[in-house]
Amino acid sequence: MASRRIPLLDARGAAHPAAATAAAQAADVAAILAIARRRHTAAGLRLGDALSRRWLARNASPLGPEIAAVARQIGSPGAWLLNLSYEWACTCGIEATGEPVMLRVLDWPMEGLGEALCVIRQAGPAGEWWHVGWPGLAGTITALAPGRFAAAINQPPLPLTRLGAAARARGLGLAGIAADWLASRPALWRSRALPPAHLLRVVCDTAPDFGTALAMLRDTPLAAPVAFTLAGTRPGEAVCIERTPDGQAQRRGPRVAMANHWDGLGLPGAARWMESGTRQAMMAGLLEAGPPEGLAWLRPPLVNRGTRLAAVMRPAAGRLSVAGFAGERQVTALLHLAAGGADPARRDEAA
Repeated sequence: MASRRIPLLDARGAAHPAAATAAAQAADVAAILAIARRRHTAAGLRLGDALSRRWLARNASPLGPEIAAVARQIGSPGAWLLNLSYEWACTCGIEATGEPVMLRVLDWPMEGLGEALCVIRQAGPAGEWWHVGWPGLAGTITALAPGRFAAAINQPPLPLTRLGAAARARGLGLAGIAADWLASRPALWRSRALPPAHLLRVVCDTAPDFGTALAMLRDTPLAAPVAFTLAGTRPGEAVCIERTPDGQAQRRGPRVAMANHWDGLGLPGAARWMESGTRQAMMAGLLEAGPPEGLAWLRPPLVNRGTRLAAVMRPAAGRLSVAGFAGERQVTALLHLAAGGADPARRDEAA
């Protein structure tokens, strides 16, 4: 039975929230860095950190000083690279025939992230919001801004290359992915625009409502392709925004579902994770049946060997339900938060 309670951290008054959470959850940060060293090797982590720091300084991200503060806090390589990591997959859906509800599953190959999951109370000019993520992470992947919106990032497909297609034809799937990934790097390296997770953080800090958030996510130049899923507080406020550096497409509600392939844009591409079409269809079916409570709706392949978190977000009511996962196994208690008064009401439900 999962017994770990997801930490609820308060970083509202911190000059650099990500550094404050890294200090508060030092053991979890150390565990994440150990995972990264095993995955990338110590030398690879140092090299990736140096390249990421150089790229981010050139791009003048508003989160650069905050990531620098995280790097000083942890005192070892990893902060810059992990804050530019973009290798996860996701399934999202919004049901907005009535009060909008977002269902969210995040998959990431890095084992151990589900156990280190936290919820961070942050605040910007537009008000308070809840960052569902990890200590030391300055950008935002999943967020709920009570009374404003809920938002999440989905990883879009890799561009297809001739070399990648040839490798897949010979049954070398991983080699094909590697070839497509390498082919996408030069354009990313040349870009001066923001990473998608950094833009979503800016939106959560500054956008007062669904309409403003939508315009920012749609129009702000980006360094990499992305799909944003955004739910507002009123019926019909549901949209998936598929973006490349050169184009965008929107799919509006009242029901929208997104996985890891292009749908609105219709571009060719290699989905980043397993059964993308099946996951999207399964999510769409759940939305047709009506928004569920809790996490009883999780079934394979929505939950799979890479799953690290699952959440239900209701922005109008300011209600969040979230749990950490290690694949199909839930590894934290289910955390329920409800906005109200000076502090959100909390309830933990054992797995």
